[in-house]
Amino acid sequence: MTKVTSFFTELMRRYLPDPFVFAIGLTLLTLLLAIVVQHQSFLDVTSSWGKGFWSLLAFTTQMAVILVMGYVLATAPFTDRLLNAIVGGVTTPRAAIVVATLVGAIGSYLNWGFGLVIGGVIAKKLATNVKGVHYPLIIASAYSGFTLYGLGLSASIPVLISTKGHPLEAQMGVVPLSQTIFSVPMLVTSGVLLVTLPLLNAWLHPKPNERIIEAPRDSNEPTGGGEVDLATLFGQNTLAARLNNSRWLSYVIAAIGLVYVVNFFRSGGSLDLNLINFIILFLGIFLLGTPAKYVEKLNEGIKTIAGIVLQYPFYAGIMAVMASSGLVGTISEVFVGIATPATLPFWGLVSSFVINFFAPSGGGHWVIQGPFMVDAARTIGASIPHTAMSVMLGNACNDMIQPFWILPALALSKLKLKDIMGYTVVMMFWIGLVYTAAILLWQ
Repeated sequence: MTKVTSFFTELMRRYLPDPFVFAIGLTLLTLLLAIVVQHQSFLDVTSSWGKGFWSLLAFTTQMAVILVMGYVLATAPFTDRLLNAIVGGVTTPRAAIVVATLVGAIGSYLNWGFGLVIGGVIAKKLATNVKGVHYPLIIASAYSGFTLYGLGLSASIPVLISTKGHPLEAQMGVVPLSQTIFSVPMLVTSGVLLVTLPLLNAWLHPKPNERIIEAPRDSNEPTGGGEVDLATLFGQNTLAARLNNSRWLSYVIAAIGLVYVVNFFRSGGSLDLNLINFIILFLGIFLLGTPAKYVEKLNEGIKTIAGIVLQYPFYAGIMAVMASSGLVGTISEVFVGIATPATLPFWGLVSSFVINFFAPSGGGHWVIQGPFMVDAARTIGASIPHTAMSVMLGNACNDMIQPFWILPALALSKLKLKDIMGYTVVMMFWIGLVYTAAILLWQ
């Protein structure tokens, strides 16, 4: 296993560019495929690309908000004390890898945005406090837990198709969560990954006589922005300083936010990304205690979203070309054409894995691939819930090697993509094996 890991790590170190370069290369490949395979003209393809470039702007903002405010929540004093208590009981590198994986996985199962952040935060703490931990591996391990989001409470496709009025309701109806993420096969799959993935990641840790890269000792320290603290210069007794540091202001506005959330659910509202962001925002305000402390942590968290702001529009353009040119249909039909009722979910997983390189957003992915999969399932008599979950799992497996989602982990850790991708490739193989076995045995 050490040789396999070393092979992929060295391969990534030599040939894998930064995520932004990867996004540019993927854009050029998509344009070329649309021209060569779908016989689109260059002007038509570039027109689709440009029109779709900002189509994920609302989603990009939602993503930025959930990651920044998730960072604040994950680093709030209460959360920090809880994580420190967990870290305090870990003394060996392999135990640190196991804990980082579990925290990332459980956090992602509950909510993918929170899991992305909390996994990176505890991985940095463990790497700093436990001597001998291989820093790139523990960051990769915490990120690997993100795959559990595809089986969890915020799994985009199952949650979407369980909601009345979803885009494909006329073709497939409303599919309750009891038939997807809460079905026995998927619950068992979640349990298998929660047990085996941490053990696999611990197994990947270099031996004491092998090269180990430890975290910088100051990796958990926030970097100052050089701002002048006026409260320090002029004292804390000014009205402005008292308002900035008022706990009552934070508690009152947090209480109003809580009233809204309770009333929203009492009125029959359902959980969505906007409400998740709302809850994370006001919970963070409450836990930080004062407006000044919240803003200070928010400024730290903003560093995690630079790559997202830059790169998500490129993926929006890619998705637009995939949809308008018919490339998604072509890819899906290649696999659907050889499928039987028993094998359609397997080919759905494989095709979803491929398509996720070009459309890495689960919800957006389903919008362009879902109609082909649902029509195929209805035509040949395959299970629709089974087929929908296969698309979700193909998406979640590919996320291990999709730079689109690794960006927050890289921002938190200050590592390069090539530093951790060799490990996530190995993790992806195991996750793919588990998901494939789950889909095939679901019959």
